[in-house]
Amino acid sequence: MRILFDQGTPDPLRQALSAHNVETVYERGWSTLKNGYLLELAERLGYEVLVTTDSNMKHEQNLGDRKLAVVVLL
Repeated sequence: MRILFDQGTPDPLRQALSAHNVETVYERGWSTLKNGYLLELAERLGYEVLVTTDSNMKHEQNLGDRKLAVVVLL
């Protein structure tokens, strides 16, 4: 499974997901992208899950039509 960590997602979590392909927005050079474009790009490039600490994303973005799952860490 392809997983993308958003800014603020604890990198040590990557160890628990070692069976999956985990990348960060920082590694991809996407740190400055706005959430809407980030979601669109990640989905288009085949990511299946976005892990974020941005609890406002679910209120700011329409996630209902996305193929990409968004996991918000609180």
